[in-house]
Amino acid sequence: MMRQRPFLLSAEPDSPFPPAHLAVHQPEGLLAIGGDLSVPRLLNAYRGGIFPWFSEGQPPLWWSPDPRMVFFTDQVRLSSRFRRSLRQSRWDVRADSAFDQVVEACAGAPRPGQDGTWITAGMRAAYGDLYRAGHAHSVEVFEDDALVGGIYGVAIGRMFFGESMFSGRSGGSKVALAALARRLSAWGWPLIDAQVENDHLPTLGAVSITRDVFLSRVAELTALPGMPGSWADAFGRFPASELAHSAAP
Repeated sequence: MMRQRPFLLSAEPDSPFPPAHLAVHQPEGLLAIGGDLSVPRLLNAYRGGIFPWFSEGQPPLWWSPDPRMVFFTDQVRLSSRFRRSLRQSRWDVRADSAFDQVVEACAGAPRPGQDGTWITAGMRAAYGDLYRAGHAHSVEVFEDDALVGGIYGVAIGRMFFGESMFSGRSGGSKVALAALARRLSAWGWPLIDAQVENDHLPTLGAVSITRDVFLSRVAELTALPGMPGSWADAFGRFPASELAHSAAP
């Protein structure tokens, strides 16, 4: 019989999640309710292909939708027109130099059809804790010292789970995503989780895969040696104009 209700999580931060394939279908992918946003809980969730998503005033809601949207890191696309504009860009790209600012900007970014933000104060604090523990990372796009775009997410093993991105200037989020994909591909990290299907992500190269395939890849990739700690030095700093030649058309 198909399960009709999500699971209620234990209060213990290191208590296990139920298997992701037991998520309900109405609403699609809702697996569990409750618990907290501690570092152990979040790491357990991501290792199981699960992520939190809820609004202010709700208890934590934990999701694993089917299908799952992902980017293959060697297949992120920038349009020919956008790549031509990048050739003259004065932007540069860095990592883990402005994590809190990226999260704040993502929280404040307007979303079509969305009133308010799911990146609540509690969520911002929780991902800040993950960052300081070496498990969350941001890629930032700057013009001089002004932040014009960024993306942040969680890294476990060789799997990157994207959480949110923003553009302070047109195209800022595209540059952040393409730069992240470029570095991850060079490091041998094949996937970026993009979570839920929408109309915009496929234009950048995202594809949908079944939850079963996604969970299999997550189990494989999170078990590999990763890169905990700051990515600032390993990622480096480079001009966004380099992406005019390296991003897939």
